[in-house]
Amino acid sequence: MVPEAELQRTEAGLVPVTPGWFVVNARDARWFEKPGQGHNLPLTGADGQEAETLFPMLGMAIRVMGPGEPCGQYHWENEQEDFVVLWGEALLIVEGQERRLRRWDVVHCPPGTRHTFVGAGEGPCVLLCAGSRRNQRDGPWGGYTADATAARHDASPPHDTTDATVAYARFPPARPVPCPDGLLPG
Repeated sequence: MVPEAELQRTEAGLVPVTPGWFVVNARDARWFEKPGQGHNLPLTGADGQEAETLFPMLGMAIRVMGPGEPCGQYHWENEQEDFVVLWGEALLIVEGQERRLRRWDVVHCPPGTRHTFVGAGEGPCVLLCAGSRRNQRDGPWGGYTADATAARHDASPPHDTTDATVAYARFPPARPVPCPDGLLPG
């Protein structure tokens, strides 16, 4: 029998602290404010320790970006990633191309696909992100790639790197926060 995970209340919201199944409403969970990049709810671990201990197979997050905000820097991973636009509009930058996305669009990125997303439209974009973690612990996770198309949207690292501190150096650090009122539509 799989046990129910223990959820711990923090100043920023509920966080699982033991392995097992659980149910948590996204509005009650721990979010991260990422200045210039919107908000992030890492559903399966906020750091390597949480991810490897509690969620070794799958990474999932909900990202909320305002118009013009990149959700991250242009990158590729050695694992499959998939995304669903749950609300609003986004601009997908993939393999140097721009693709406009709207609610319910699904994006599939096989391993090695260079990509990122930027909020578009008049309001927030809510993006569900999922990716395999099966091989990340044993090898390089992927890398950040400098790209002219991504740079036009403030979503490119200054140069190719595998170092997140280099790729995100111009952004202030993320900080844990409760889900802001009005962040999630509906």
